[in-house]
Amino acid sequence: MKTFCGRANPTTGATDWVEESEEYDYHQEIARSCYADMLHDHDRNKKYYQGIRAAVSRIKARGERVVVLDIGTGTGLLSMMAVTAGADFCYAVEVFKPMAEAAQCIVKKNNFSDKIKIINKHSSDVTVGPDGDMHEKANLLITELFDTELIGEGALPSYQHAHQNLVTAGCEAVPHRATVYAQLVESELLWSWAQLQPADVEGARLVPPPTVGRCAGAHSVCDVQLSQVSPRSFTPLSPLCAMFSVDFSKPVSSAFQSHSTSFVARSGGRAQVVLSWWDLDMDPSGTIVCSMAPSWTYQQPAKAPWRDHWMQSVYFLPAERQVAEREELSLTVCHDDYSLWYSLQPHSLQDAQAATPPPRPCCTCQAHLVWTRPRFGELNDRRRTGSYVAALRSVLSEDSVCLSVSDGSLLPVFAHMLGAKKVFSLENSRMSKQVIEEVLEANSKKGGVELLEIRPEQLTSQDLRGEQISILMGEPYFSTSLLPWHSLFFWYCRTALAGLLRPTATILPCSASLHVVAVEFQDLWRIRAPCGICEGFDVTPMDEMVQRSLDFRESREAEPHPLWEYPCRALTHPTAVMTFDFTQCVPQEPISSQGSLPFIRTGRCHGVALWMEYHLTDDVTVSGGLTQPISEQQGDCEWSRHRKQGVYFLRSAWDSLGDGRTSVSYSFTFEPSLGDVKMDFSITGH
Repeated sequence: MKTFCGRANPTTGATDWVEESEEYDYHQEIARSCYADMLHDHDRNKKYYQGIRAAVSRIKARGERVVVLDIGTGTGLLSMMAVTAGADFCYAVEVFKPMAEAAQCIVKKNNFSDKIKIINKHSSDVTVGPDGDMHEKANLLITELFDTELIGEGALPSYQHAHQNLVTAGCEAVPHRATVYAQLVESELLWSWAQLQPADVEGARLVPPPTVGRCAGAHSVCDVQLSQVSPRSFTPLSPLCAMFSVDFSKPVSSAFQSHSTSFVARSGGRAQVVLSWWDLDMDPSGTIVCSMAPSWTYQQPAKAPWRDHWMQSVYFLPAERQVAEREELSLTVCHDDYSLWYSLQPHSLQDAQAATPPPRPCCTCQAHLVWTRPRFGELNDRRRTGSYVAALRSVLSEDSVCLSVSDGSLLPVFAHMLGAKKVFSLENSRMSKQVIEEVLEANSKKGGVELLEIRPEQLTSQDLRGEQISILMGEPYFSTSLLPWHSLFFWYCRTALAGLLRPTATILPCSASLHVVAVEFQDLWRIRAPCGICEGFDVTPMDEMVQRSLDFRESREAEPHPLWEYPCRALTHPTAVMTFDFTQCVPQEPISSQGSLPFIRTGRCHGVALWMEYHLTDDVTVSGGLTQPISEQQGDCEWSRHRKQGVYFLRSAWDSLGDGRTSVSYSFTFEPSLGDVKMDFSITGH
C-alpha cells in the first residue's frame, strides 16, 4: 500500500508530496541501523561470550537451573551464546518488531527454538507467571542496553524494573559492572566546539556576546571517535579518574545521583573539557574487561578494538577555569536516568558541592540551540574565516548593498565591518535572528545589519527599502542540510531572488562543484558489511533483512558521515564530477555527468566519498571535504571537521591492483525539479 507523504526538501526548501510505500520509514531504519557494526565487534562479542560462560558455570556450581533474561536481544546472539554455554532456557526481549522477527529466524536457523523464546515487548511490559511472557524469574540477567554515554538508551530504568520484577535476588549479571572514567583537559580544538571565539576581520576584532560566554551550553553529550583526536590537541590537567561504578547484579536506581573525585592538577592551564568513556567488567572479579578507551591509551594503538556503536564522550564545563599545577581539585559527575554532566570545583568546596550538586546544563543564550558543535567549530575556524573575508574584500565597494542567505551566519557581520553601504540578512528563525543581533550589539554594531525573518521567495523590494542587491552572499550553510549537495538550497534562493538583484550583481560563491574519490575505509566498512557467521552462529537472516531494506528503493542512496572520524585511503584521484553555476538561475533541464575513476593504488574499495567545494571567487575556494592534498604514496585523506561528507557504499568491496586498468564508473544526474542528485557506480574494465 502506498500513501502520499509530505517531506521537507532540504535542497529546494519546498514541501514535496511524494507517493511512498507505508514501509518506507521501516526500511530506512533497518538500512541505517548499526546492528552490523555490533556483530562485527569481535572484542565485544568475545568478552560477552567469556562472561556468559563464566556466569553459567557459577550458577551450575550452585546446583541451580540457569534461566536467562536477555534484554535488548537484537539478533539473539547473546541468548544463543548462553544456551551453548549450558543455560537451560532463555527469555530474549526485543522491542523493535523487525529485529524481533529477525531474531526469531536466526534462533530457528541455529536450532535453538526449543531453548529461546523471543518476546517482542519493552522489558517493562514483560510479565511473569503461568500465563505470563516468562514462566519464572531469571537468575542470569544479560543485557546490551548501552550507548556511548552508557545510560542514554534507558539502561538504568530497564535494570531497575528487571530487578524489581523479572529476576531473582542475588542473580548473576553479564555484564557484571560498568565503570565510568573521566579526564579533565585543556583543548583549544574541543573548546572551539562549545564557545564562540573572537575573530579577526582585517585587523578589527569581532568578539562573542557575553551571554554566550556565560552560558553553560547544550546539555546533550558530544559523542565522538576520540581515537581520531590527537593527544597533541589537548593537555591533560588531571589523571584518568574512575568517577563511579554500577553493579548490575544488584538492584539499580535510576534516580538522580552525583559522584565526586579529588585529584591534584598535573599541570596548570584552562580547565575546559572532560573526556569520558566506560569499561564493562563481564565478571565479578574484573578479569574479563571490555573497554571503550580510545586507541591512544593503548601501548599499541593499532590493536585497539574499533566500534561505532559505542564511542567516547566529550563534555564541556559550564565555564572554563584557570587551574594551577598541583592545585587540589574536585571533579563531580551527576546523572539522572538518561544523561551525565560534569562540574569542577576546588577540593575545599567539595562538601558544599555535594550538598548542592550542579543542575543539568541548559542553554540560556540561544546560540547553542542555533549552532551545532560542528557549526561552532566552523565559525571558529580562523583559516576559513580568512577565506570569506578575503573573498568579500575583493568584491565589496563603498556602495555595495549585500544580502546574506545562510542560517546563523557571521558573513553579514563581516560585510558590515568591511564597509558595505547596506547589509541585509535572511534568517530562518527568530532564535537565529536573536543570536546575530546579540553578536552585533556586543561589537557596538547594532543596526549595522538588517535581519529579516522572511523566506527568499517572499522577500520584496519594500523589505529592502527599495534597494537593489549588488552582492548576494552565502557560505552556504543551512541547518536542514544532511548531505553535501543539500546546500544547493542557496541556488534555489538565488533563483527566487533574481528580480531583486542588480543586473551586474555579484554572487558569492559564484559556483559550487561536487567531488568524488573512491576509498578504502580502515573500519567504517563494517557498518554495511554482511556478517554471515558471527562467533560460530549463522546470522544471515539479519544480513538478508538489511539487504532487502537497502534494495527497497530503485537506486541506492549516499549517506552522511563525518569522515575525519573514519580514516580512509584514496584509491583514485579526487575528481570534480558536477559544477553548479550560481551566477545563473537553476536550469529547467537536468544536469548529467558520466565518467570513470581509474584505480591508481592497491587496496580494497568499499565505496565512494562525496563532498562539495564552494568557489567564493575565481581565486578563493572553501572545501567541505578534503582539506589537504591526498598523500601521494599511501593516499591518506584529511577531511573537514565541520561538515559531513557523503558516502556511497558499493554492494560488494572490490580489490584494486592500482594499475589503472580497472575503474569506478559513475553516473550523476541533478534533477532541478526534485533538488536531488541521483548517482550510480559500478566497477568496469575487469
